[in-house]
Amino acid sequence: MADTLAGATHGAVAVMSKRGSEQRFEKDSPRVLVAGATGFAGSLAAYLLWRHPGFELAAVTGRSEVGRRLDDVYPRYRVPFPIGELDPGRIEAIDAAVIAYPHAAAAPTVGALLERGLRVIDLSADFRLSQLAVYEHWYGEHPRPDLLEEAVYGLPELHREQITRAAIVANPGCYPTATVLGLAPLARAGLIADVVIDAKQGISGAGRTAETEITHLSYTGENIIPYKVAGHRHTPEMEEQLTHLAGREIGPIQFQPHLVSLDQGEMVSCYITPTRDVAAQELAALYESAYETEPFIEVVHGPPTVREVRDTNFCRIFAAADAHTGKLIVFSSIDNLWKGTSSQAVQNLNIMFGKPEAEGLL
Repeated sequence: MADTLAGATHGAVAVMSKRGSEQRFEKDSPRVLVAGATGFAGSLAAYLLWRHPGFELAAVTGRSEVGRRLDDVYPRYRVPFPIGELDPGRIEAIDAAVIAYPHAAAAPTVGALLERGLRVIDLSADFRLSQLAVYEHWYGEHPRPDLLEEAVYGLPELHREQITRAAIVANPGCYPTATVLGLAPLARAGLIADVVIDAKQGISGAGRTAETEITHLSYTGENIIPYKVAGHRHTPEMEEQLTHLAGREIGPIQFQPHLVSLDQGEMVSCYITPTRDVAAQELAALYESAYETEPFIEVVHGPPTVREVRDTNFCRIFAAADAHTGKLIVFSSIDNLWKGTSSQAVQNLNIMFGKPEAEGLL
């Protein structure tokens, strides 16, 4: 926890650390806990909340590194909080939590914090799928199936109104974030007959504790590695969201991810067989109208790159019609740790607590 509390200035409070970094937030700001702050997603969420003017970062906890300071584990973020152990029974005066645990480990904690009156953003897959049978097919037994109906899928561009009132927000997976945003205008217009998704992501997507050959530096350097062939768990998440948008079943979707020699960043390339012929002018107008008021979606006029969105909450989308094949091609780029995970969680918190959606993210 921070070491001293300075007095208010112009309605703001500054929390100072011994190392000179500080958090400035409005007086009476909602207080937020980050659980699982020792992983890539949790540490970034803590950093974004530490610098956020509208939230007070109340505490960080971890399932490892307990007793160390977060700025010792992640010096780049300079968040001067000690990493504690989470005890839901001892939580007081905290309004919300970001849970950065793996699937199955997250749900019991979400339930315990919900019982303490907290609103929760869950970064795991535990509440992303509405149907229990689908979850258990892909992930195994669900620890808290009784809470599924309380969760809202946390893709703000699709479910903003429901997020406003939600007690549990299921933060989307990174691949579904980029894919569903890229395909949503086509799904709403009833234009998807079939789709193949080719996705590429930096190795940070494998997580901090991954110790398999596939993430070893000597194996990933200057390489492209397909993984989870014919069975990636994000597939049903995409199918459910696109089906909801289309009002009819979309799927099965052919989805194939790859690890590439990047730290962070993600590009999905979608190849769509449309239900009818779509001219380039109609396609461009469809995407422009779908996202013209969205603060973090940029519809661009040429293929985007991952460097353009690194360390941001933006998603850049380009759609093209192939006159030769009759197919449509959509590229969607995000930062997998930001819009794909942690900054999207903060975007959801902004919505939940009635704050400007872009606050703390620009």
